[in-house]
Amino acid sequence: MTQPLGSRLLNQLIQLIERGWRITRYYYWRLIRLQDPPQYIARGVAVGVFAGCFPLFGMQTPISILLAILLRGHKLCAAICTWISNPLTYVPIYWLNFQIGRSLLRSSHDAPSQWDSLDVFLDETGELFADLLVGSLVTGTLLSLASYIGTVRLVKAWRAKRDQERQQNQEKKKQDHHNARRSHLISSNR
Repeated sequence: MTQPLGSRLLNQLIQLIERGWRITRYYYWRLIRLQDPPQYIARGVAVGVFAGCFPLFGMQTPISILLAILLRGHKLCAAICTWISNPLTYVPIYWLNFQIGRSLLRSSHDAPSQWDSLDVFLDETGELFADLLVGSLVTGTLLSLASYIGTVRLVKAWRAKRDQERQQNQEKKKQDHHNARRSHLISSNR
């Protein structure tokens, strides 16, 4: 007996979600357990943030991975950090980039006025894109520098805390073992 179409689709959707969750958990733990030098991880984060600041939809991840390879940064961190620009942040990031570019290039127009011909359209959109590109370059550079410094500090602090907790756990285990041995010796002497 076959299942109804709705039931099969629901089962497939559930399997897809479970698979996505397993993949997400795998990469989460892979990131948490990174043993690479902090600078290597930070270079990956920085190039991912840099690429994410540009309005190159669909190209941000490949560009970030290429930059990570060229600058010897962590490729997975680079790919993940391109998500600084996502459907929730596109508008604020690109608006800021446009305003910065417009200010630096001293552009006077706010929006295309009237497009009477293809030449006017290309001129106007070319100027707008130049504003956005220059602003993206400035914002990407500043955010990538900040993310590099922040990531190095964060990774070092995380590892120091983890090492301290491991050391405390080892000392506690030694103390517990010592106490158990001592209790055993005391009880056997009675």
